Amino acid sequence: MKNIKFNPFKYLFLVFLCLTLSACSGGLNAGLEAYQSPDGRYAFLYPTGWTRVKVDGGPEIIYHDLINSNETLSLVISDVNREVQLEQLGSPSEVGQTLIDKVIAPEGSGREVKLINANKRETSDHIFYDLEYELNLNEQARHELATVVIDRGTLYTFAVGTNEERWNKVDSMFSNVIESFNFLI
Repeated sequence: MKNIKFNPFKYLFLVFLCLTLSACSGGLNAGLEAYQSPDGRYAFLYPTGWTRVKVDGGPEIIYHDLINSNETLSLVISDVNREVQLEQLGSPSEVGQTLIDKVIAPEGSGREVKLINANKRETSDHIFYDLEYELNLNEQARHELATVVIDRGTLYTFAVGTNEERWNKVDSMFSNVIESFNFLI
């Protein structure tokens, strides 16, 4: 087991960040809780009342709403060459389409997915690609937001989604969740 040194400044920074985001957003982050990785490398906000579940062979992190169980958040972590930068993988639209073709709806999956928005965002010396999808999975219409970022040879794909009927009720909160993903070290 790896020995991790306790750094109180790192935890104070996370609390400060969460309070600042709440104050600056005028309450837009109300109803969100903070998560920090055990190694202190990254952090994000997730909806209050959601519970974490573990899926063997699945994403690193999965949360879902207990009431609306089809509302989910996931974090997939993959290794990439340490020299690769996100922009080398393509534009936001190209990376979004690659995710559709290789991960979300590969040929033969029967899933229909449409990339409806793809943007580049720079935060804390990192480039993020923010993506928005409409999906039809097993005759169920879904709406998902994702962000993709590379840090130190690791590709992070952070996503949150719900069924289309609930989208208008949660889209602002889900945008705040996606934009909250950040690196602390």
